[in-house]
Amino acid sequence: VQLQALGGGLVQAGGSLRLSCAASGRTSRRYHMGWFRQAPGKERKFVAAINWSGGSTFYSDFAKGRFTISRDNAVNTVSLQMTSLEREDTAVYYCAATQNLALRVGAEYEYWGQGTLVTVSS
Repeated sequence: VQLQALGGGLVQAGGSLRLSCAASGRTSRRYHMGWFRQAPGKERKFVAAINWSGGSTFYSDFAKGRFTISRDNAVNTVSLQMTSLEREDTAVYYCAATQNLALRVGAEYEYWGQGTLVTVSS
């Protein structure tokens, strides 16, 4: 499975941005998908995840209420809608896929995209 994350860029604080992750290759609708982020000099952190059917979503505390994860299995795409962005949201955002169940744990993911940079300016 190959993953490509798109949609990063520069946005002002308070603004919105939508990230997309396109899956290709041996895609399966039964992969759970997650978004993680890594700020400069910091560890990678879980942002949000969605199960294979789209029926269950999971968010980190900092993403809850501001970010929305969704998926469209017909086109093998997962999106992360981010609103009310803050400078602290500046990071490289990665999408990942797994068939494991611990969706908040990065080590449980089998496939990773290359990352897309989100920069939030004040």
